[in-house]
Amino acid sequence: MKYILACLLSVLVFSVSAQNINQLDENGKRDGIWKKNFDGTNVLRFEGAFDHGKEIGLFKFYQNINGKAVLTATREFFKNDTKASVKFFASNGKLISEGEMNGKMYVGEWKYYQKESNKLLTLEHYNDEGHLTGERLVYYKNGQISQKENYKNGKLEGLSVWYSEDNIVIKEFSYSNGELNGPSKIYDAKGQLITEGFYKNGQKDGVWKYYENGKISE
Repeated sequence: MKYILACLLSVLVFSVSAQNINQLDENGKRDGIWKKNFDGTNVLRFEGAFDHGKEIGLFKFYQNINGKAVLTATREFFKNDTKASVKFFASNGKLISEGEMNGKMYVGEWKYYQKESNKLLTLEHYNDEGHLTGERLVYYKNGQISQKENYKNGKLEGLSVWYSEDNIVIKEFSYSNGELNGPSKIYDAKGQLITEGFYKNGQKDGVWKYYENGKISE
C-alpha cells in the first residue's frame, strides 16, 4: 500500500511540475519556466524563465552533440532592461567569450579568450548601435599586445599599430573612415624602419621610401 501511495504521489508531483512549465499568460505570452528540446528529440535546447513575455534571470542554451545537451551559451537578463550578460562556451566547457548583448546586437565591452588558456585574445567595445567603437586590442599567448587599433562607428579610424612578441613595433598604418589614409611605416624584427609612405583613399600615394640598414636603398 505504501508503495502504491508513493507511486501516486510521484505521478502527482510530476504532473503538477509539468503543468508549470511552458505556460502562456492570459495574453498568450510566455510566462514562468520554459524548456524546449531539439525537434524530435529529448535533448534540451534551452531553458529559462519569462515574466509575461519578457526573459528574466539566467537562460541556458545547448548544442545537441551525440544525443547529449552540451552547454554552448548563457544569457543573464537585467531587470527593467533589454540588455543581457552573455557567455559563449566551447564543447569542453571552456569560456570562449563574454560581454553584453541587446537583442542580437553586441554592446559594451567584449572579451575573447585564448584557445588554450584563460588569457585574453581580444578586447573590444561596441556602441549602442552594435558598431565597434574606440580601442580594440589583440594579444599574443604570452599576454603581450599584438595589435592596437581604433574604431569609429564600426570603421577603422586613426593609427593602427602591430607589435612583435618582444613588444617591438613592426607596422604603423593610418585610417580614415575605414580606409588607409595618411602615413604608413613598416619595421623589421629589430624595430628598424624598412618602408614608409602615404596612402590616400586606400591607395598608395606619392613617393615611398625603402631602407636597408637605416639608409635609403638605391
